[in-house]
Amino acid sequence: MSLFSTLNTGYSGLSASELATSVTGQNISNANNDYYTRQRIVTSASTPLSVSPGSVGTGVTVTSIERIHDEFVYQRLKDSSNQLSYNQYSQQTLEEIAGYFPDLQGSGISQDLSNYFNAWNDVTTNASDASQKVSLVQSAVTLSANISNTRDQLRTLQDSLNDQVKANINEINTLGQQIADLNKSIATAESVSGNNANDLRDQRDNLELNLSKLLDIAVFKGNVSTQNIIDSNATDQGNDYNINIAGNSFVDGPTFRPLVAENVSNQSNYYSVYSVSQDGTKANLTDKISGGKLGAILDIRGRTFDTTSQGGFPSDGVLQDYIDKLDSFANTLITQTNTIYAQSASTSMTTPAQENLDANTILVNTDKHINTGSFDVVMYDNAGTEVGRKTITIDGTTTMDDNSISDSIVKQINAPTDNNHDNNNTNDINSKFTAQYNGSTFSLTPTSSNVSGAYKISIEDNGTNFPGTIGINQFFSGTNAKDIKVNDVYEENPASVQGYKAPIDGNNDVANAMVQLQYDNVNFYGSNNTITQEQLSGYYGAITTEIASDGEQAGNNVDTSNALFQTVQTEFQSISGVSTDQELTNLIKFQAAYGANAKVITTIDQMLTTLLGIKT
Repeated sequence: MSLFSTLNTGYSGLSASELATSVTGQNISNANNDYYTRQRIVTSASTPLSVSPGSVGTGVTVTSIERIHDEFVYQRLKDSSNQLSYNQYSQQTLEEIAGYFPDLQGSGISQDLSNYFNAWNDVTTNASDASQKVSLVQSAVTLSANISNTRDQLRTLQDSLNDQVKANINEINTLGQQIADLNKSIATAESVSGNNANDLRDQRDNLELNLSKLLDIAVFKGNVSTQNIIDSNATDQGNDYNINIAGNSFVDGPTFRPLVAENVSNQSNYYSVYSVSQDGTKANLTDKISGGKLGAILDIRGRTFDTTSQGGFPSDGVLQDYIDKLDSFANTLITQTNTIYAQSASTSMTTPAQENLDANTILVNTDKHINTGSFDVVMYDNAGTEVGRKTITIDGTTTMDDNSISDSIVKQINAPTDNNHDNNNTNDINSKFTAQYNGSTFSLTPTSSNVSGAYKISIEDNGTNFPGTIGINQFFSGTNAKDIKVNDVYEENPASVQGYKAPIDGNNDVANAMVQLQYDNVNFYGSNNTITQEQLSGYYGAITTEIASDGEQAGNNVDTSNALFQTVQTEFQSISGVSTDQELTNLIKFQAAYGANAKVITTIDQMLTTLLGIKT
C-alpha cells in the first residue's frame, strides 16, 4: 500500500468530518424550528485493499444523511393536533354563542320575560289605565325584539360559519397542491441512489400537520421501515404516498384532486363539500368530514339542509338546534298569548294570511299543532253580559271551510242554532256574526243586524290551540323567533290593548289569565315532532343552561386534548427535535476528528517530503 493511498484515507476522514460538521450546523440553525427533524450522517468503512499480510483500510465512506423521525409518533401528533383544533374552535364559537344569551348575568330574554308578565300584572290592577298599557306594550316590544335579535345573531353566525367552509376548503386545497408538488420534488431528488430529500420531507410533514388541523385525513406511505444503524424509530421511505379524505383520494403522489364547495341548491347560499373524481363524478363529503377546524364548523353550522324551503337553511347542527328551540319558545309564547287574548271580546275578529292552509285541509294534519277538541265562540252585549255561546268541535276530519264536509269551522259557526236557548233565531251568534275563510284569512264579522256593534265576539279555547295558532285577534304577530312582534295596532296605540274578557270596566279576566300563563305548563313543539311540557321561563332556562353546559364541556375538552397534545409533542421533540447541548458535543467531536484527519494528511505530507529528499 502506497503513501498516496494513505493520503486518500486521511482525506476521506477529513471530508466525512467536514460533512458531519455541516449537518450539525444545519441542526443547530434549526434548533427553534418545532417541526424540523434533526439529521445524522451514516458512515461505513471504505472497501479495504487486500495486501500481504492482510487487508488494509482505505478510509471512510458517507453512505447517506438520515433524519431522525418516528412515523408512528408523528401520526399520534397529527391525531392529537386534529382533536385539539376541533375542540378549540368549538369552544371559541360556543363562547361567542353564550354571549348572545346574557341571562346568567341577570339580563337578557329571561329578564325581559319576567318584565313582560309583571307588566300584565300591573294591568290587572286597572285594565283601563292607559299608562299601564303603554308600559305593557313597551315590555312586550322589548321582549319580542330581543328574541328576534338573538335569533338573527345566531343566523348571522351560521352564515359566517358557512363562509368559513368555503375559506377552509380553499386552504385545504392549497395545502393539498403544495403536498403534491413536494411529492414530485422528493421523487426527483431521490431518483439519485442514496440521496434523501430530508428537508423536503420535513416540509411535507409540516403541511400534513397543518392539513390535519383542518380536517381528519388518512395518509398512506408505502414504505415505513427502521434503520437501527442510526435510530430504532420507524421512518417513511420511498415515494408511494396517498392522502384520503373520507375515503376519497385527495393526493396521490404528484396528483392532486381538489375538494369543491358548492351551494346545495339555487335557493340556498349554504355550501356542501364534494370530492370530484377523474371522470367528473361528485361524492358528497359534507356529512362524512370529521375532526379539525372544518369538522367543528360543519358540526356547529349543520351538514344537511332543508332544500324545500326558501333559503335552504341547515336542518341539523348545534346552531340550528339552538335556533329551533328558540323558535319553539317564541311559537309557544305567541300561541299561548294569542289564545288567551282571543278571549277578549271585540266587535270583529280576523287573522293574518295563513300559509299552507287551504280551505279543505284537515286542521290536525297541518304543521300548526292544532289538536282535536273544542273551542267556544262567545257573544256579549254592551253591558258585558254573555248572551250566546256556541261550541265548535275539531276532530280528525275538520277543515276550515270544505264544502264537502258539514263540520268545517265556518259551517259550524254559521250553522243556525239557538245559542241562548230563548227560541228566538234573531239574536243568536250566527245571526249577529258571520264566519268566513277565503283560503287565506279567517274572520268573524258583524252581520247587517249588528252593524251598530251592539254585540261583541270572543273565542275561548278548550285545548285545541286553534285561536292562538291561527292568530285571531292576536296580541303577538308572527309564528317563531324570526318574526315575533307586537301587533302593529297595539304598538301604534297602546291604549287599545284589552285586559278584559267581557267588555265592561272592572273585568280583568284576560290580564289575570296572562299573569297565570307564566306559571302554567304548556306544550313546546320541537322540530323533530317532539312535545315538551314546561313553563315558559323553565323552557327558556333550559335553552340557556344547555348553551352554558355545551360551552363548559367544550372548555373541558380543550383542556383534555391540549394535555394529550403537549404529551405527544414532547415525545415527538425528544425523538426528532434538536438538542443544542447534544449538537455542540457532536460539533466538538467532529472538530476533533477533522483535526486528527488533518494531522494524518500533514504526517503523510512530511513522509513524502522525506522520501523525495532521499531520492535526490
